[in-house]
Amino acid sequence: MPIYLFWGDDDFAIAQAVKQLQQTVLDPNWSSFNYDKISGDEPDGTIFALNQAMTPVFGAGGRLVWLVDSSICHSCSEALLSRLQQTLPAIPNTSHLLLTSQKKPDARLKSTKLLQKYADIREFSLIPPWKTTELVEQVKQVAGQVGVNLTPAAAHLLAELLGNNTRQLWGELEKLRLYRGENFHPIDTDIVTQLVNGSAQNSIKLAETISNGNADLALGIVADLINRNEPALRIVATLVGQFRTWAIVKLKLEAGERDEKAIATAADIANPNRVFHLRKQVQSFSSRQLLATLPVLLELEMNLKKGAEPISTLQMQIVKLSQLLKKKLMH
Repeated sequence: MPIYLFWGDDDFAIAQAVKQLQQTVLDPNWSSFNYDKISGDEPDGTIFALNQAMTPVFGAGGRLVWLVDSSICHSCSEALLSRLQQTLPAIPNTSHLLLTSQKKPDARLKSTKLLQKYADIREFSLIPPWKTTELVEQVKQVAGQVGVNLTPAAAHLLAELLGNNTRQLWGELEKLRLYRGENFHPIDTDIVTQLVNGSAQNSIKLAETISNGNADLALGIVADLINRNEPALRIVATLVGQFRTWAIVKLKLEAGERDEKAIATAADIANPNRVFHLRKQVQSFSSRQLLATLPVLLELEMNLKKGAEPISTLQMQIVKLSQLLKKKLMH
C-alpha cells in the first residue's frame, strides 16, 4: 500500500518529485490506463481517488492515483475518515496513492494521524533566503540529481545567485550539464559567472542600492527585475534575507563578537569568509537602523500577499526604505 503525502509551497520541487514517482511506478505503454490525476476540490474527489487506488492494474507497471490540492489533513468529515480507515490499509501494493497540498498538515486531526501511520510524508517548503547553509546543500543535492560536478565555491555562488528559486536552479544546472558535456572536471565559479543569470543576485544589488539611499537607481533595478518576470514576493524575500543578515552581523559586532565563524553561525552564513565583506557593508549603520527596515519589508510582503499591485507597491516601499537609510547615513 504505497501512499504518499507531499506538502509545501515549493511547487516546482513537488512537481519534480511527482515526475520521478511517475517514472518509477508507471509503464509508459500503459500509463493512460493506470494514471489518474484528480482535483481535491471536486465533489467526492477524494472518494473517487480512493476507488481508483483500489482498482487493479491494467497491463504492465503499477497504478498511480494523484489527488491534487487535497484538504483531508485540514478538514475531514467523520464519513470520509471512516472511508479512509477502511481503504488505506487495503490499497494493493501495485497501486500508489499520492496526495499533495501546499498547506502543512494539521497534526491534531485524526485524518493526519492516520496518514502518519500509513503514508510517506515529505515536506517541500521553500528554504528562507537567509538560510544559506541549507541553500548550498540544496544546490549540491540537485546537482547530484542532474549529474553536475561543482566545486564547493561554485555551489556557494549558485546558492547566492539563485536563492530559493528551485525552478531556475534545475534549469541552470541542466544548462551547465549540457555545457560541460563529457568533460568530468568540476564546474568552477568562472563558468557559473559566465553562464548563470541570477535574479537573486540582482535583488541583492537592489538591497545594497537601497542601503546607500539611492532611490532612483533602486527603482531602476526593480523595473529590470519585473521586466525579467521576477515575482515581486521573491524580490521581497531576498531583501528580507539581506537586511536580516546585515542586522544580525551588526548586532554581533556591537556585542563585541570578533570571531567570524561565530558571526557566520549566528547569521546562518554558509561561508564565514563573507563576514569580512559584510563587516564593511554594515559599517555605516547601527543595528537599530538596520532592524528598522524589517517592519517596512514586512508591511510590503503583507500588502503583496493581500493582492496589492506589485510594481507600485514595491516602488512605494523601496522609496521609503531608501529615504529611511539615507537619513541615517546623513547623521
